[in-house]
Parts: sequence; C-alpha cells; structure tokens
Amino acid sequence: MNAVSAQATRDPRGGGHAEHEVVIRLGEVTLTYGSGPAAVTALRGVDLEIRAGELTLMLGPSGSGKTSLLQVMGCLLRPSSGSVHLFDRSLAHADPEHLTALRLRHYGFVFQHYNLFPTLNAWENVAIALDLRGAPRATLREESEALLARLGLGGRGHSYPSELSGGQKQRVAIARALAGSPQLILADEPTAALDGKTGQGMAAELERLALERNCAVVVVSHDPRMLPFADRVLTLEDGLITSDRPGPGATQEPP
Repeated sequence: MNAVSAQATRDPRGGGHAEHEVVIRLGEVTLTYGSGPAAVTALRGVDLEIRAGELTLMLGPSGSGKTSLLQVMGCLLRPSSGSVHLFDRSLAHADPEHLTALRLRHYGFVFQHYNLFPTLNAWENVAIALDLRGAPRATLREESEALLARLGLGGRGHSYPSELSGGQKQRVAIARALAGSPQLILADEPTAALDGKTGQGMAAELERLALERNCAVVVVSHDPRMLPFADRVLTLEDGLITSDRPGPGATQEPP
C-alpha cells in the first residue's frame, strides 16, 4: 500500500505542528513475536503515514495486528524490521530512555479500562501526567481542572474513580492523555465498555480533539459507533493494511 504524502510540513522552529503534517511514518514495518517454530508474525510490511488533524480508525478482526501496530506507533514495541519516523526523525537507534522521553513529550494514551489510580481523585490523576511532562507544580491543579471542565467534568475534580461512571472515568483518561498538549493520541478500544449514548459522545469528543487541537488521533476499535466520526478508515487483516479509505468524518462538519 502506498503511503499518502504529507500535505504540510512541521514548523521549522519546533513550535507546534502544521495542519495535515505527517506526525508518524512507518515503512515496511514487520513485527514477529518469539522465534523458531513458535514465532508469530503480527505485522507483515506495513507502510503508513498518520497526519495531524485527523481521526484515523483502525478496524479488523482479532489477531489482525491492530494493537501491535498501535504499540509500534506508540514506541512501546520495536519493529522486527522496517522504519519508524516521528516528525521525520528515525527512531531506529533510539534507546529506551529516549523512547520514554518521546512518549512523554509527544504522546497521549487512552486505554479501554481507563488505568486510573484508584487512590487519587480525578484532578490528581490528570496532574500526574502534567507533572511528568514538566508542568510547573504551582499550576498542576488549575490546569488539571481546566482539562476536566473542557471534557464536561467541571466540579468533579475531587471525585475518586469509584465515584465516577464509566463514561466519566473515560473522560478523565482522555483529560490525562491531553495533559501537556501531545501531538499524537493513541486509543485502544476507548468505547468498548461504554453504553450507546456515552460511547457515541466519546467518539465525537475524540474527533473534536483532532480538529480543534490539530493533533493526530488513532483509534483501534470494533465499535461501529466510531465509524461516523472517522476521517480515515484503515482495515487490517493478517498483519497487512488491506484497505485505506476516507471516513464519513472527512466530509462532515465537526460535531
């Protein structure tokens, strides 16, 4: 599959990111777990460019390589072969410490099961991410509560995860992912545990983030509620991208 060319370039001053720039690029990426007769190949030569300002939805059956591809994009797994470039910089020789720094600076992760700290309240869960990304400690609470308010959780900053609904917990997780204004948000089945109305609202929120913050949002999902909000839809089968097409969100007004 031929990757799509970037439509804009990164600001050479390093301050922010241009519309439709390529945030991450994969070239002929393969990934094999194990070795010998027990080896399992998860990715089989993937070419892919992910651009700012778009919500890219990855579909495919279980075992098709979706989560493996997401983890390679997130610098959580190294490919067995091929190249990964973040803002045109190769990650081939990046050591684990450097990869950790890149994740902190550029990435936000949203997980299916929230991964919130149960002993911390909502604003404290968000503040951890801000603190790790170097935000001034004096502003942690203010910035955290502002992010929560943006996601419809104003006044719930003192609530603990056990006091929040599934949709509210997922919004806290998204607020944490947004802390520090990452350029790439990776979400693995973010609506799977949510009811219909909450799941649709979450999908709309992720699309809005891509548009308003001009960040790249990549979502792995089996949830058909995500489809109307996708700017681009990738289908994976047996470790290969078999389809790359515009999604309904590419031709609709933002929610």
